[in-house]
Amino acid sequence: MNFDLRDVSVRHPSASVKGASALSALHLAIERGEQVALIGPSGAGKTTLLHTLACAHRPDAGTLNAFGMDPWRLSSHERHAMRARLFLAPQTPPLPPRQRVVTAVLAGRLPQWSLWWAVGSLIKPADPQAAFDALARFNLQDKLYARVDRLSGGERQRCGMARLLISQAETFLVDEPLSALDPTLAVQTLSVLQKEAAARNATLICSLHQVELARAHFPRIVGLRDGRIVFDAARENVSDMMIAALYRDASASSCVDVNAETETALLQPAVGARCF
Repeated sequence: MNFDLRDVSVRHPSASVKGASALSALHLAIERGEQVALIGPSGAGKTTLLHTLACAHRPDAGTLNAFGMDPWRLSSHERHAMRARLFLAPQTPPLPPRQRVVTAVLAGRLPQWSLWWAVGSLIKPADPQAAFDALARFNLQDKLYARVDRLSGGERQRCGMARLLISQAETFLVDEPLSALDPTLAVQTLSVLQKEAAARNATLICSLHQVELARAHFPRIVGLRDGRIVFDAARENVSDMMIAALYRDASASSCVDVNAETETALLQPAVGARCF
């Protein structure tokens, strides 16, 4: 088991209201090697969930197990070692603007490097060929020695994905990797991520606003709304009605609180889906 969340609630660090939760009573189990898409409206909790899985947010309630361990019962040293098995790719990659792309990409290996090796790589890149090869998979090899601040938004996103490729992580937690890409580049980027995950039997959990790409490419889809899981289903069991319900007007009632008969029909999941 890669992740096992039971009744997990998380209050986002920036929340101003005492007790306000970004995630509420989540139950979620993900096996190693699975490829899972997280979808839902803005503010649904997708990013918070990814950061929670990356052990960046500590649950306020419930239990989280990663790789068979509770990360928050480990020492800080042990938890740091466990995080090296994870790669969290935020929507806006934290790439220093004046850094060269080759150095930014090679930072994907920092968890495995000693301090002196990391400092040395800032002066002379330790393995430029590896960075070149990773960038080439996103058609960015010509940017190897460019400065990060000379890249477009989409190029920065793909540079962040190249950093993921050269990491040794066995779990990829990717937040909106396609937001700055045109449709062709979006499909290409998603394909590279999925092939890399499959090749190393790594788990891929990816939040997406592009619902049709999620339904077309991911075998399992988790729909979130208001910090709760609305459905968790194989893609063939995710219906248009379930998607419409997930994104309907926020003033409407939720999946577990339906009054009108028409809403009941709309929210009826397909066989095999789990609705919460």
